[in-house]
Amino acid sequence: MNSEIRARFRIDRQDFRLAVDLTLPGRGVSALFGHSGSGKTTCLRAMAGLERAADGYFAIGDEVWQDESRGLFMPPHRRSLGVVFQEASLFPHLSVRRNMQYGQQRAAGSPGFALSEIGELLGIGHLLERMPNQLSGGERQRVAIARALLAAPKILLMDEPLAALDLKRKLEILPYLERLHRELALPVIYVSHAPDEVARLADHLVLLDQGRAVASGPLNDVLTRIDLPPAFADDAGVVIETCVAEHEADDLTRLEFSGGRIYVSRRVEAVGAPLRCRIHARDVSLTLLPQVNSSILNCVGATVVDLAPTAVPGHVLVRLTVGAQPLLAGITRRSAERLALRPGLTLRAQIKAVALLG
Repeated sequence: MNSEIRARFRIDRQDFRLAVDLTLPGRGVSALFGHSGSGKTTCLRAMAGLERAADGYFAIGDEVWQDESRGLFMPPHRRSLGVVFQEASLFPHLSVRRNMQYGQQRAAGSPGFALSEIGELLGIGHLLERMPNQLSGGERQRVAIARALLAAPKILLMDEPLAALDLKRKLEILPYLERLHRELALPVIYVSHAPDEVARLADHLVLLDQGRAVASGPLNDVLTRIDLPPAFADDAGVVIETCVAEHEADDLTRLEFSGGRIYVSRRVEAVGAPLRCRIHARDVSLTLLPQVNSSILNCVGATVVDLAPTAVPGHVLVRLTVGAQPLLAGITRRSAERLALRPGLTLRAQIKAVALLG
């Protein structure tokens, strides 16, 4: 059975046009990322049926919800989907339990998750008898996610669900979103303008710019493209999947990945635990010589794949491979010329900073 998500929309407004044609995986988190006004929310609303595209097609696997060429448009209430917006929008007169039961009542056909199961998954089982005004912002958003999941949707749409939260509440809710990602087969479309959220959660990435999808594909395939519009240059970097290998005596933890090892400040995770890391291109420098008497702890062998100019005058972006792992380095053109960088050249990549995403 076909499990892909197909989305093709053209929406014309006086000062904006959305024109996208996407094929997304039927499992995992697909992130729609872009700056304000790029069309992320409009695209998500079209998927939900809240915006009707003059030229539109939307299907989950073999189930078609919109095909304007045949005059087919299924209204939002008939689509088996869950939607979570920036604001939780809980019913203020209903307890957490009854808000969640409302989701169950909307389930089409056989029920999906048990209320207790979702409560445990999202860490809200102890809040069931509370009223919404007794919850923190992060707790309210987790209840909103639970309510959406209890409707047994075939897809979950999330429109910047952390945007209204302060940093403390964001850090509170992100582990639960990661848990959903690990434990549920449900496809999620996640809208965000926050690069770290996308790096932490996404499997598939769609970059939107001025209503167009300028790139779409597996997370690192898109992140390591060096031909993207200047609007995305500041966020250039890669995400690597590592494993905690050892906690060392000097308060450092060694992480291993397909391209080697990196060291970070001591972590609480047990040996063997997976950790996602983000490495910005601006935090990678290059050298032809073996590392001698350097304060930079993380240095790995790498091979140059290609180079491209960036939006910053006098700078280039270098795409590398470290074993099977892609890596980006942002350096000056003068440095690239001094090192005589060219595809196939082997060298050392010095990683100045590693952002841990878990």
